[in-house]
Amino acid sequence: MAPPAADVDLAPDVVTPIPSKILKSVSSKSPLKYSGSLDQYKHFDVTNVIGREFVDLQLSQILNDDAKLRDLAITVSERGVVFFRSQDLNIEDQKILGQKLGELTGKPETSKLHRHALSNSKRGIAVDENGKLDDEVSVISSDQNRKFYKDRFTAGSKRLASEGWHADITFEHIPSDYAILKIIQPPNDAGGDTLWASGYELYDRLSPEFQDLATRLTATHHQPNFVRVAKEFGEELIETDRGAPENTGIDFKASHPVVRTNPVTGWRSLFAAGHQVEKGWIDNVTEVESELLKGHFTRLIYENHDLQVRFRWGKNDLAIWDNRSVFHTATNDYEGSRQGNRVVSLGEKPYFDPKSVSRREALASRG
Repeated sequence: MAPPAADVDLAPDVVTPIPSKILKSVSSKSPLKYSGSLDQYKHFDVTNVIGREFVDLQLSQILNDDAKLRDLAITVSERGVVFFRSQDLNIEDQKILGQKLGELTGKPETSKLHRHALSNSKRGIAVDENGKLDDEVSVISSDQNRKFYKDRFTAGSKRLASEGWHADITFEHIPSDYAILKIIQPPNDAGGDTLWASGYELYDRLSPEFQDLATRLTATHHQPNFVRVAKEFGEELIETDRGAPENTGIDFKASHPVVRTNPVTGWRSLFAAGHQVEKGWIDNVTEVESELLKGHFTRLIYENHDLQVRFRWGKNDLAIWDNRSVFHTATNDYEGSRQGNRVVSLGEKPYFDPKSVSRREALASRG
């Protein structure tokens, strides 16, 4: 078990050289402050490190209250993921909520909702009871996943489940800030849970020396599967303007800081881990060094159950998470079908701010 924040040896306050490609993206924003507007709603923290659940709040009731939505975004960024049961939010309101969370916390005007290259309207899967098709909604379909990725998404697979850990669309030059998933068809049999892991806590579990190294590195995130699927199954991809003008082309590669600062909290998060860097690499190191670093960073996710939270879905349950600071994975331990609607907001270009602090440091300073 990791020691409590008060017992952690912190790196000395020294000036560390930062690569120019990281410095160019450093934000000057101050962390946002929670106002307390959501305290009136019953809620509980699912674990000490990550996750909060609101017991009976309907998001449709606060959709027009910007103060509460701003506090909701701050809560999601601090807790990593927030859960809501049996929501009546329709797909259009889910899209409005996704865009507002980012807008109210300062995302660039050019960042809209993501248009997924593969999981879009071209697959012909409706996002509501009226048969609506929408490129700004990523349909999470077990049937589609089993078609495109075969045994990785089957209940009888012998592959390691830890392959699934990822943050959404980090292969884009402008990746996601917030994502909202509503499960409209949970599997009939027990299974299909989703797990999230805290990138803040991943960073805090690095030694001071490794933290120093990680803050001076960038990594190339790469997703080659979309091009493979397009060729193998004859599927058409969205190639241009996937929610931001920078998100164009089908190479699906982008270089980002290994340690990312979340502008909402001002906290440092380990960002280069999981599936999104499996086919990518740590920049400017040898191949052997890259594989060692990627392996260690990803192992921190799946070998530390106490920085994870697991959620059992019911029909119309909804989760909101901050892709800048958490990883997630589904459990494919069911035989039936599972489907959900995911709205993915685009945020800022990832950056590392050397003035930012770790989550443990920030919470310790609050007393």
